[in-house]
Amino acid sequence: MASPADSPQQLFVQYRRAMAYIAPYWLRLAPVLAISLFATALGLAQPYISKLLIDEALLRRDMRALVGVAGFMLAVTVLSFVLSIVSSYRYVQVSAEVLFDMRLAVYRRLQALSPRFYAQTRLGDIVSRINNDIGEVQRVSADSILALLANIVSLAGGVAIMLWLNRRMFLLSIVLLPASILSLRHYQRRLTGQVRTMRERSADIGSFLIETLQGMRLVVTSGAEAHEIDRFRERNRGFVKSLLAMQLTSYFAGAMPGTILAVSSTILFLYGGKLVIDGAMTVGTLVAILAYHVRLLGPAQSILGVYTSLVAGAVSLSRVFELLDTPVEVAERADAPPLEEPQGAIRFQDVSFRYAGDTPVLEGVSFDIPAGSICAIVGPSGVGKSTIADLMLRLYDPESGSVHLDGRDLRDLRFEDLRRAITLVDQSPHLFHASIRENIAYAQPAANDEEIIAAARAAAIHDFIAAQPNGYDTLVGERGLTLSAGQRQRIAIARALLRRPKVLVLDEPTAALDSAAEKSITESLAGLVRGQTAIIITHRAALAEIADQVITLEAGKVVELACASRI
Repeated sequence: MASPADSPQQLFVQYRRAMAYIAPYWLRLAPVLAISLFATALGLAQPYISKLLIDEALLRRDMRALVGVAGFMLAVTVLSFVLSIVSSYRYVQVSAEVLFDMRLAVYRRLQALSPRFYAQTRLGDIVSRINNDIGEVQRVSADSILALLANIVSLAGGVAIMLWLNRRMFLLSIVLLPASILSLRHYQRRLTGQVRTMRERSADIGSFLIETLQGMRLVVTSGAEAHEIDRFRERNRGFVKSLLAMQLTSYFAGAMPGTILAVSSTILFLYGGKLVIDGAMTVGTLVAILAYHVRLLGPAQSILGVYTSLVAGAVSLSRVFELLDTPVEVAERADAPPLEEPQGAIRFQDVSFRYAGDTPVLEGVSFDIPAGSICAIVGPSGVGKSTIADLMLRLYDPESGSVHLDGRDLRDLRFEDLRRAITLVDQSPHLFHASIRENIAYAQPAANDEEIIAAARAAAIHDFIAAQPNGYDTLVGERGLTLSAGQRQRIAIARALLRRPKVLVLDEPTAALDSAAEKSITESLAGLVRGQTAIIITHRAALAEIADQVITLEAGKVVELACASRI
């Protein structure tokens, strides 16, 4: 994990990397920044207009000058206000698009990561980074970056005008500025670590909610409601504690420099007042200098506060970049040629694989599955049957050896071609919170009703769907929980059949089915996969009996290759 952005150098590194997402929008951002800076420059004129109002109109009792100066002040104020609104609105619009690009880049990286990453990473932490942390970056970019530029222009313009009006008054106004900066840096060092801790405690809550909501049935049936409430309260207590610590430090980071700078305002007021009393400076000049000093105080304080926000944003950026920097275990060859008309022949050649540690899941596995045949892979749990399916889809690559489709190493194929040719039906298939029609047609969105119904009939699920009040438009609920496990399984089989792959891999396709449904699937399976290669991972004898070939695994090795006759 990357260290927090606890130094200006690390802060610069994080935002320099973020510039890659801003660069494509530069032509749209440039006019926005120009309008914002012009609006800021107009605002700088207002204190000087106050000087003219006092010295040229009020003290000289000149009504014409009074009307002219007042009208000029009104025009400048209105124009500055309008330009500020326009620039802020357009800036937020563009920054939202920039941050979506970043969020999309993270989402694409997550799509490329192997199941090993998801097995080792809390889902709540992933969601927190892609949602909360990028949201924080968007808040900082929308609220701080534009303000930083405007405040820098305002500060520089104010300094120049104050030096022109009275050099000594300007020097007196900044005498306590170093103390203010040192105070801010002291609290910002503490704030960086506290922001990261708060983000992690927020991710803890997200992980807890995802885990317990998914397991709510177990929570209720186990009578563990009070226990889970206590766990929820404990995680919330940790989040609130870290949030309050961060807020307290953030308050001091803003309040202490502001207090120090306010003292200099008092000193300036006393010294300037004496100059006016002595006749060394006009009242209008004093008012203008005090107004510019207040305006200096605001931008200086804002710039210091923006730095605090930038630190918080850099912490979030570092957490986002950690995801983007996660290595992709299985990558597509950039020059992979297209796969022309796959036939469906599968070969495992001396394949070995392990998930972690020294214990191999597969060790020296070799076999051939001819195109168009039905192969059953059998064996007890934990011997690597499902790993074979993962390797065929290139969710993983073997540590040694190779897997081939029609004589070509899978590592030489494009993902699109490979996963069009080979389709997997998981033992616990995933359904989306959508209609049955949408779930069946998920990988073939252009499929028509006749094709969807034919696939459902083949998977022995059409009669159930037709009996529902809304038929194929029936919503299946979150993760398909309104359906039984067997119904979810058959919808997943229909989804796979609709794709008409050359190789159909079914991982325990009847494990969740009752005997009648299993018999129906078994009787029709041989006909359904005619012209396809079917690989059935199973411990059910009925399914093994319809296979042309049976591969038996034990302890990650092939112990038997046998031919069988279809029933």
